[in-house]
This record gives sequence, structure tokens and C-alpha cells, in this order.
Amino acid sequence: MTAPRPYTLVAELTYRCPLRCGYCSNPLDWTKRHDSLATDDWTRVLTEAEALGVMQVTLTGGEPLLRDDLETIVAHGRRLELYQTLITSGLPLTRDRLAALRDAGLDAVQLSVQDADESRSDAIAGTRSFAHKREVAGWVRALGLPLTLNVVLHRANLDHVPEIVALAEDWGAERLELANTQYLGWALANRESLLPDRAQIERARATAAEARARLKGRMEVLFVLPDYFTGKPKACMDGWAQRFIVVGPDGTALPCHAAHTLPLAWWNVREHDLGTIWRDNPGFNAYRGEHWMPEPCRSCDRRTIDFGGCRCQAFALTGDAARTDPACVLAPDHALVSDAKPGEPHTQYRRGAPPPAPPARGRKAPGPRITASG
Repeated sequence: MTAPRPYTLVAELTYRCPLRCGYCSNPLDWTKRHDSLATDDWTRVLTEAEALGVMQVTLTGGEPLLRDDLETIVAHGRRLELYQTLITSGLPLTRDRLAALRDAGLDAVQLSVQDADESRSDAIAGTRSFAHKREVAGWVRALGLPLTLNVVLHRANLDHVPEIVALAEDWGAERLELANTQYLGWALANRESLLPDRAQIERARATAAEARARLKGRMEVLFVLPDYFTGKPKACMDGWAQRFIVVGPDGTALPCHAAHTLPLAWWNVREHDLGTIWRDNPGFNAYRGEHWMPEPCRSCDRRTIDFGGCRCQAFALTGDAARTDPACVLAPDHALVSDAKPGEPHTQYRRGAPPPAPPARGRKAPGPRITASG
């Protein structure tokens, strides 16, 4: 099988983070995973990524600002002419450090915000952070960097989308990403308290559509529908090992953020170069293409659009990563998704489909990583 060319490197520089969000997409066992890659390792990874065809890098975590060598990594990315975006909570950041990162070669900033109101935002983040985020947004604009605001949506803030749009306008964002929670990892553990009902989704969606039309040409508004409510699975990461390659703080290379949860062998960039991993790691090839697909995916005309959906979600809900993503209305295990949604009729579980494990209440440990997919 010929491996496609990767377009984006997701560099998870650390799992450490000052926030305590309940939808955190850090590994559940993140405290056992360490920042094993040194500065030289990361610069080599960037070099290998560029040689592989990567054009852009997202510097993320946890909180990438907690790496003292971030400026050195960014400067190396500039020498390679890679487009680099910092995905950050804004904590800790000073104006001087942001200017240094810009001068080193940073191209854009994506700032996470949890809600439009200071007290609500701080409550979701688990720490006082909103006021500083407002300062950071001002610094980003003053220093001439493009600003994206990312808000992960869930039951507690979906009804506040009108205020969130107004906040993004006030802060001068060029792009607003309203990304509904993906229920994996910590979000799956806390699903009972996070999952909204359909009415909330529809109200927020209508507000986002109105804002998108009104602000066209001034601010891009993106509303990422939750796959629990669409009946169609998402093309996770544009397809398994198609366009994205993720490298974690310990050097593990993955096709997506949550792939470490699957019972597959993952190679480390300290032992293999990135090109070899991308082409030859059995984990990367396990679900690349269509060879692995069961029915109804195999004969579905959407198989080249959604690629069978999310392998990590299939595994988390059914225990089998090769099952059709239960978010799909045609999936044999769709009841595992439909029965979880508040205020909707439950479906009889189909034969052979195990009931979902009861979600845990409350956050068990800190350390979020916030991305566009939430």
C-alpha cells in the first residue's frame, strides 16, 4: 500500500497544563507519560516531517508554553519554512515571550476560551484564566498574528453561543471555532455531565449559521457538529493516517490523538525516523484505506468520505476498533450512541452489542489539550 503524503504534524510537546477541563483529550493515564523528547529530538522530528511533505505544524499539548525550549523549536520550524500555529490556553504567557515567539517564526495563535463569561469560563477551566486570556488576545492582535478562538462546546456552554460570538468579535478574532466535544478519553468518562440535548445543538447551530453569514469577510465562524447527533460519522483526522501525523511528548507517533488507546504497536521517533513510521508502522497501516472495512462500510457510497468514522470511538464503545463507528445510523452498534443522548427515546440494544460503561462523574486529574476537534 502506498502511503499518502501527510500535510500536518501535530506536535504534542507536553501533557502538562494549568487548566482542569472535564473534556480534556489528554490520555487518561497522562501522569504516567513524560516529556521524554529533548529539544534536539523535536528539531529532528520537524526536519523529518518536512522531508516527508508536511507543510504545517500545530504546536500543542497540554500547554506548549510550559516548554522552555519552545522558541528554539519554532525557530527551527521557520528555517524549514513550515507554517506554525501555537495552540494554547494562554497560561503562562507574557507579551514579551509572545513577541519572541513571533520573531522566532510563529505564524498564528489559536487561543482556547471556555465560555463568554469570566466566572463560567473559569469554572469550566478549573482555574482563574479568563482575564489573562483577554490580555493574550490583545497581545496577539497587537503583534500582528492571526487569532483563532477555539471554544469546546458541551451542555454547560452551548446556550451561550450568541455571547461567545460577540466575545470573538470584541476580541478581534479572525476565526472562531465552535467545536462540539468529541466523546473520547476524559470526555467519555464525563459524558453524562457534558452531553447536551438536541434542542441545545439546534439553537447553537442556528446562531452559528447566522453569525457566519453576518460576519462573512470579517470573521470565519466554524461550527463542528457532534457526530452523536448527525447520524453520520466524521472523517476523523481526514481519514486514518491520510493527512495527519501526531507525535506525543514521549515520542510515540500516532495517526490521531487518541490512537494510543488501541491495542496496536506504536513506534517511537527515538527509535525510528518519521518517514519509516509513516510508511511502515503496522498501526498506521491497520485502518488506512478500505481493506479493513466491515459491512455496512464496505458497500457504503460514503466510505471514501468518512472512511468508516472514528476507529478510537469504535473501540471505546464496542471494544473492537474495526467495527463501524457507532455514530453512524447504519452501524450495528448505533444504540450505544443513540441511547446516551438526553431526552431521546432509547433503542433496544442489538444482539452482541455490549452496553456502554457508566461514565465517571467529575474530573479525575488535570491536563487538557484543546484542539479544533475538541
